[in-house]
Amino acid sequence: METARIERRIGVRATPQQLWGLISDLSWWDRWNPVEKGLEGAIAFGAGITLNETIEGLPDRRAAVRVGDWQPYSQLVWTENRGLWSRSVRYFEIQPLDEPNACIAANGFIFSGLRGEMFFDSNRARLRHAVDAVAEAWKAAAEA
Repeated sequence: METARIERRIGVRATPQQLWGLISDLSWWDRWNPVEKGLEGAIAFGAGITLNETIEGLPDRRAAVRVGDWQPYSQLVWTENRGLWSRSVRYFEIQPLDEPNACIAANGFIFSGLRGEMFFDSNRARLRHAVDAVAEAWKAAAEA
């Protein structure tokens, strides 16, 4: 099986601080992110975050995730056990470029476990649309 990973990378005319400002303030996500809403919790190693996940074509769901890794101005990674044999990783990464006020913003999902890979296979197009929508919205909010 190929890697159960889907990602969107996009160039953004903004600083890492501007991009991080959008993802580090959990209360702000409702204003820019079309997929993850209603975030509650904190960004800290092992901390819990609850959120509403809305992916077009899939039922809306309330998710309880754990922050697996984070680095200011660089990345936020959370993990979720989605049941028996299913685990997901959701990540947001910021890569500064040599050009002033320019970065690459990436967001994606990684699924593992038998059921996680099956979910990925049957929902690849929906997940693609979700990461594309988040990338475009993150870019628009940072460049506004």
